[in-house]
Amino acid sequence: MNNAVRPVFAHLDHHKLWDPNEFAVHCFKIIMYSIQAQYSHHVIQEILGHLDARKKDSPRVRAGIIQVLLEAVAIAAKGSIGPTVLEVFNTLLKHLRLSVEFEANDLQGGSVGSANLNTSTKDNDEKIVQNAIIQTIGFFGSNLPDYQRSEIMMFIMGKVPVFGTSTHTLDISQLGDLGTRRIQIMLLRSLLMVTSGYKAKTIVTALPGSFLDPLLSPSLMEDYELRQLVLEVMHNLMDRHDNRAKLRGIRIIPDVADLKIKREKICRQDTSFMKKNGQQLYRHIYLGCKEEDNVQKNYELLYTSLALITIELANEEVVIDLIRLAIALQDSAIINEDNLSMFHRCGIMALVAAYLNFVSQMIAVPAFCQHVSKVIEIRTMEAPYFLPEHIFREKCMLPKSLEKHDKSLCFLTNKIAESLGGSGYSVERLSVPYVPQVTDEDRLSRRKSIVDTVSIQVDILPNSIPSDDVVSNTEEITFEALKKAIDTSGMEEQEKEKRRLVIEKFQKAPFEEIAAQCESKANLLHDRLAQILELTIRPPPSPSGTLTITSGHAQYQSVPVYEMKFPDLCVY
Repeated sequence: MNNAVRPVFAHLDHHKLWDPNEFAVHCFKIIMYSIQAQYSHHVIQEILGHLDARKKDSPRVRAGIIQVLLEAVAIAAKGSIGPTVLEVFNTLLKHLRLSVEFEANDLQGGSVGSANLNTSTKDNDEKIVQNAIIQTIGFFGSNLPDYQRSEIMMFIMGKVPVFGTSTHTLDISQLGDLGTRRIQIMLLRSLLMVTSGYKAKTIVTALPGSFLDPLLSPSLMEDYELRQLVLEVMHNLMDRHDNRAKLRGIRIIPDVADLKIKREKICRQDTSFMKKNGQQLYRHIYLGCKEEDNVQKNYELLYTSLALITIELANEEVVIDLIRLAIALQDSAIINEDNLSMFHRCGIMALVAAYLNFVSQMIAVPAFCQHVSKVIEIRTMEAPYFLPEHIFREKCMLPKSLEKHDKSLCFLTNKIAESLGGSGYSVERLSVPYVPQVTDEDRLSRRKSIVDTVSIQVDILPNSIPSDDVVSNTEEITFEALKKAIDTSGMEEQEKEKRRLVIEKFQKAPFEEIAAQCESKANLLHDRLAQILELTIRPPPSPSGTLTITSGHAQYQSVPVYEMKFPDLCVY
């Protein structure tokens, strides 16, 4: 067979029949249909080998060979592709990287291969190569059985470069930042093609931790287009009942029942998945909403993410968490600690309105629906820029500030808690503001992260109870003290390990265990505060001595020191 195929390659090369490649496609269709199915992989291997041999040819020649490969794969997919599955993907991804590298060199004014074209034409031709590769990957992946498709998803995700890590297996040393971003987009587009139509019985099968963690990496969130692709990949894997088309766009849906949403009872595996990974998903959505380069499509995809989680994965506990997340987003838009533009603040408010309108009707609690409807009605009359139908129009009048707005324009936690509590929901956690988790990946990301603002919470978790020892605010500066201050590498490692253990615990420990520990700490703190209050309200009858308080050069009058029942409180 090889002796028959190789002369065909020689003829096509000699007569320059790869561009245009209609004759080449016809030749290989004849070859593929003329052989037995179990030998198809031999022809595919020969095409891959020829693609490698012509890797420095002009982009249109490489694109012609790749399109021939696509046609061959389309025929072979109906039979047996055999051991060439990973080889096909590995070769295609290698040529995708080469194409991006050539494109990056063209943009920098370099010359690539043997083509004598201007930079603009080369750039467009390389995009033809890249699109041909992605189409081939997508078609090939979509025709594989589910178990092989899962492997290919992991294989492609392992190639996606993440800044600050070396976990990926693709050589990006020659690409630079622009080329790396380009290869990220190309690989995620390939992944999107492979995941299209994939239906897993459980979400754990579709989104295992080894796949979910790199997919949601903060380093992939630096660019709005990357974030869109990540969300679309998630939607492909989450939407097991084909509801996404019904949720397209972001709007206030008058009657969700008209959408005829398909859903099933949440299985035990999906509940376990949300207990383990729910906070990671909430965090991704929360941070994604607050990115300053968001466009309308980002908000639409984020809204769809919230809706799909509600449909596919939400039990009572998850519903409460999603409502907490929505209220936290509303608060962040009003307070605006991230200095977002007015469009982005109104966009977040509109997203929250659209989602709360959706979830209130999905869980069908009348009082909750009534509160949401009332707020939307007031917004329609007084602040239409807080609704998606208005803020995402081409010309929308924006307010000058949000600080002076009436509370009637906002969804109120106490009203929601009251309405849900009356229907049997456990609403205690609604009073606890949502704060996204801090992960080690935040320190690898080059984007503005939440580490600086919330990492203090992680710091205080292990030592939330005051120590018995009172440390002086002033220390004598000596050579030894300076030496200790400089040589802190050991302490930093201990602190990093302590922080890692705390983060890991909050990510992986069961919610009940975390809640029990927090409750015990809260009870202990409550008891100590009660003791302090008792001392304040009922002072001991007689002082045991006096204490002179000195600060700097000032000396204050002596004050009585009481003999206390609880000396560890250090109360004077």
